[in-house]
Amino acid sequence: MHSTTRLYFFIVLSTLLIFSSCKSKKADSAGGGRQRQQGPLSVDAFVIKPSAISEDVEVPGSLMPFEETAIRAEVGGRIVQLNIQEGTVVAEGTLLVKIFDKDLQAQLKKLQVQLQINEKTEERNRELLKINAISQQDYDLSTLNVENLRADIESTQIAISKTEIRAPYRGTIGLRNVSLGSYISPTDIVTTIRQVDRLKLDFAIPEKYAKEIGKGYTVRFRVDGGAQDHSAKVIATENSVDQNTRTLKVKAVVTENHKELVPGVFAKINLQLGRNNRALLVPTQAVIPNIRNKQVILLRKDSALFTVVETGIRDSAYVQILHGVNPGDTVITSGLMAIRPNAKVKVTKVKTL
Repeated sequence: MHSTTRLYFFIVLSTLLIFSSCKSKKADSAGGGRQRQQGPLSVDAFVIKPSAISEDVEVPGSLMPFEETAIRAEVGGRIVQLNIQEGTVVAEGTLLVKIFDKDLQAQLKKLQVQLQINEKTEERNRELLKINAISQQDYDLSTLNVENLRADIESTQIAISKTEIRAPYRGTIGLRNVSLGSYISPTDIVTTIRQVDRLKLDFAIPEKYAKEIGKGYTVRFRVDGGAQDHSAKVIATENSVDQNTRTLKVKAVVTENHKELVPGVFAKINLQLGRNNRALLVPTQAVIPNIRNKQVILLRKDSALFTVVETGIRDSAYVQILHGVNPGDTVITSGLMAIRPNAKVKVTKVKTL
């Protein structure tokens, strides 16, 4: 019985010692935690300085011939001469198609003979008028006949010229749609002619950038399947924004010739728009998104100051701050989730652009 009592006393004493030891360790641990929390948090920071930034905008476009014309006849008739070599380059004014015009040619000869006779009559009447052998009215009638015939001849010559289809400029002939001897009307497309030694680039930009692109602006583009970039210079823009698409049409001239550049192909135009040489940039990770706004943590002496900001252009590494910060401000970029308002911080590393 005595040995049992001693054993029981020993067990109780051991339990009390173990409990006291654990409580002491927990207190030491809690005290150490409070001591660590009371010290300043080490963070990285970024000093804001004005920098240049622009937004990369990629828009679709198309390469087009500098000039392209569907060749049609002005009058209907039968083709008596066809001078269209598909795929060849022709000079300005080259005769492409001749339509039957012998009836007009015969009418022209008739009028020319009548004009010769009436001109001689007018000359005789002029001499007779000098000696008062005829009246002024008779002479005026003979002069009127001459002028009428000259007008008829000019009208017939214009009609004959309409039976000839000529190249409006130097260009490459496309595929022909007619054959020798066929009858054509003004609605029929005989062929097409294109000026492909120079190309133009047609595209459209969002309306918010309408004021940033004008005559002389250089753009970079790459054709679908192409291996290199090419350049073009803007020659004109539409005078108003399209109300349906909210875009502004732009036309540029390609400044180089390359085998990749074929009329009609799709092009991707890369534009550097919204450029600002005094933009305030911060690293992307420094911006804390909230439900209603965005914030950054500024360093004020040795404390953290949460500030609401408005962001602008963003790239892979930096974001533009439109409102909320000033040049020279220091933005905290690390440990953001552990920082509380007015918490003490210690900057260990500072970066800038």
